[in-house]
Amino acid sequence: MTCFIKPHHDDITQTMWQKINIVIETNKYTSGAIITVLRECQEIVNYLPVELIDYIADGMSLPRSEVFGVVSFYSLFSLKPKGRHTIKVCTGTACYVKGIREVINRIEGEFDLKEGGTTEDRRFSLECVRCLGACGLAPVMVVGEDTHGDIAAENVIKSLEDYK
Repeated sequence: MTCFIKPHHDDITQTMWQKINIVIETNKYTSGAIITVLRECQEIVNYLPVELIDYIADGMSLPRSEVFGVVSFYSLFSLKPKGRHTIKVCTGTACYVKGIREVINRIEGEFDLKEGGTTEDRRFSLECVRCLGACGLAPVMVVGEDTHGDIAAENVIKSLEDYK
């Protein structure tokens, strides 16, 4: 089992470190597994703090610069904490014409949240995306795995109440 010194980080519990060690041990001898390791570790912690990137680099016997290069290149990786629920709001043409800007304004105002940001309590992260592939349901937002179509500014906050 990996026995590197675990750095202290307020967001990473002992249980999380144990899971991270399993991910590293399972993949450390597999060529090209760094993306898999980073993705699985991000799923555990919900983002990739620098201390974790360093720990993964040590565990995988890779240069820190190489691991950081992978993290900074791929948009699926985040160096900032994410919310428990990611709200993806479509800003494609169909959604824009049908009022998605008002929906975004309502979300930002209600939760003191900006595009690309996370609420202070880490309940929500907000991402604006070009297309969610559901133009027939416009305007559309996706929260986690749940698609909300024909969403209106008047009812968007009510739609988000169930996500704690």
